[in-house]
Amino acid sequence: MSFFTDLARQYIDGEWRGGSGSWDNIDVNPYNGEKLASITTATVEEVDLAYRAAERAQQAWGATNPYTRRLVFEHALLVVEEHEQEITEALVAELGSTRLNAAYEVHLVKEFLREAVHLPMRAEGRLITSPVDGKENRVYRVPVGVVGVITPFNFPFLLAVRSVAPALSLGNAVVLKPHEEAPICGGALVAKLFEDAGLPSGLLNVVITDIAEIGDAMIDHPVPKVISFSGSDAVGRHVARVCGGHFKHAILELSGNSALTVLDDADIDYAVDAAVFSRYVHQGQVCMAANRILVDRAVEQEFTEKFTAKVAALKTGDPSDPETVIGPVINSAQADAITAVVAQSLAEGGTALVAGRAEGNLVEPTVLTGLPPDSPVLRQEIFGPVALLIPFDGEDEAVRIVNDSPYGLSGAVHTADVERGVRFARRIDTGMIHVNDSTVHDEPAVSFGGEKRSGLGRLNGEHMVDAFTTQKWISVQHGRRTFPF
Repeated sequence: MSFFTDLARQYIDGEWRGGSGSWDNIDVNPYNGEKLASITTATVEEVDLAYRAAERAQQAWGATNPYTRRLVFEHALLVVEEHEQEITEALVAELGSTRLNAAYEVHLVKEFLREAVHLPMRAEGRLITSPVDGKENRVYRVPVGVVGVITPFNFPFLLAVRSVAPALSLGNAVVLKPHEEAPICGGALVAKLFEDAGLPSGLLNVVITDIAEIGDAMIDHPVPKVISFSGSDAVGRHVARVCGGHFKHAILELSGNSALTVLDDADIDYAVDAAVFSRYVHQGQVCMAANRILVDRAVEQEFTEKFTAKVAALKTGDPSDPETVIGPVINSAQADAITAVVAQSLAEGGTALVAGRAEGNLVEPTVLTGLPPDSPVLRQEIFGPVALLIPFDGEDEAVRIVNDSPYGLSGAVHTADVERGVRFARRIDTGMIHVNDSTVHDEPAVSFGGEKRSGLGRLNGEHMVDAFTTQKWISVQHGRRTFPF
């Protein structure tokens, strides 16, 4: 099967069909500009068809035995394993993912599918005692109904499956809108995966479109009760505002400005390895990536020398080459934005310890230092291969610098004393932080989410039950109750 030929369509109510929008979404390879697919965009009417199909299919699915539902996810895992090489190739072609990064994404998808197998059995009810004699209080966990999922271009297969699989496994139906730069890997491929796994028609619908065509139709439609959105904080703010106005629950996984902190007793060689991975994985197009690398002045010289040497040796180029570490960014606009950030930093007095060149969508890694403390670059998300080195004197200053950000998604701290690292981590205003590890880390059973402008709500593990089910109280009165009048 050629994903880019066979799946270049909308998927609505179990049918592969063309869109009827006013233009085509052209899917291109960001490395060589090759046209991969042309997909006519979906309209507001087709978004409505998708949500109505989901609404019709959901009731029977929600009433299906959880042990039966889980079979779909067991089969989905087998489908991914069977087509793992093809999926990896598609990620390389559509996203410019290096082979290493694409393999990592597919690995995580399999882990999340394994978790989805067990989720149907976790929607447990409760019996709660009552002050009223003879009353039995039952609290049931029931599906929310229909979930809208909107995903970004980075890690599109993973970020789609991470919300779609648990929402479905807990008895809901889903309408998925992938990013226009990742229509196949983030959308159509997910539909094909669950179609092949035996998911009943109508439960998962994929609309490939753009807000220029549909406006807010994905989030203000009356059918979905929950919107799961991954993307920038600017768009997330709008999603939250619209959802609030319609009394919908919004789960928002947004931007980051994470910091990896190297304390004075850290294993420098290991910290360098973790920092390089944290900043440059997937060309830095990761919300958890370490924008800022903080280093205690006591070890600044040693760390800087080793860090810059390793960064300068990273190979930039064709993502299909197994030796490539830095592939292309997603498009020319992103490349221009990264170049502008570097230029701004240098104009503010920063120094380039490694000065990467940009050619087309290939942006070589850059390392900057010496930015003034009030530089806006230090407080923004840099979605590309640019690292900011920041020296500090002592833990208190490090904590202040790390927390001086409107974001709080991830982080890391390196030290020889694990408990010292934990004490430091507890002082950081972030949803996730890792001691002696990378800032880029995700596990299907552990809470994932951020503070401040990095999002609302949590995903993974037990939080999936909170996100995609609601509680229903049913009381039973045994015997006659006496009323006051």
